[in-house]
Amino acid sequence: MLDVPHEVVEHVSWLIYARRCELNSRRRKLGCFRRALLVLVHLRKNATLAQAAAGFGISTATAGRYVSETVDLLAERAPSLHEALRELPPEGFVILDGTLITTNRIAADEPCYSMKHRRHGMNVRVVARPDGTPLWCSRATPGRMHDLTAARAHGVIQACLSRRLLVLTDRAYQGAGATVRTPYYRHHDLPEHYQQYNRDHARLRAPGERAFARLKQWRILRKARCSTNRIGRTVAAVHTIEIAWRSG
Repeated sequence: MLDVPHEVVEHVSWLIYARRCELNSRRRKLGCFRRALLVLVHLRKNATLAQAAAGFGISTATAGRYVSETVDLLAERAPSLHEALRELPPEGFVILDGTLITTNRIAADEPCYSMKHRRHGMNVRVVARPDGTPLWCSRATPGRMHDLTAARAHGVIQACLSRRLLVLTDRAYQGAGATVRTPYYRHHDLPEHYQQYNRDHARLRAPGERAFARLKQWRILRKARCSTNRIGRTVAAVHTIEIAWRSG
């Protein structure tokens, strides 16, 4: 009962087959289609490796290897920031926002603990179209990193400035400068035209929440059980699958 189109499973299986031919890999226990299905079950349902392995009649170690190899394969095909922005007309606008992917790996307590969300996790930035379609997902950074610091570290602000793209964000990005636009503080005490600006800003930025809603339909991104070093590649892999899904 996997709510993913058959065409998406076939697309992933063809990518696996092409990689196997490229590496001249030996025969595996699972064929390309069933291997793609296993990985998609793991990502979509957040099934543990033990559960996925039992469902496909293989060992947990083999399931883990299949997942790791396929996630890396998909992550390689995720668009870079400049490739994603190249699709947009100059002087348009994009929506920039971030989300925390909760993790149960809390050994490195301090870097991964977000005071804003009061839990451990990794931060991911997403640049979306005005209609909320995700264009680019960043690598994962520790949960304690501030949103503006993360955006600068990923080069989002400078890339949008060079493309003359207006960037709509929330108040966490105050002081970013360049082409970044944030709402005004103290909206109750502001003049009417400032309040109207805040309302218009919120209306234009609201579709950006759809990007996270769609990405987090993949339950692996609601609470990741993998190493924090793997979360960024998992997000990139999910984004690649979403692109294939949208393209039909």
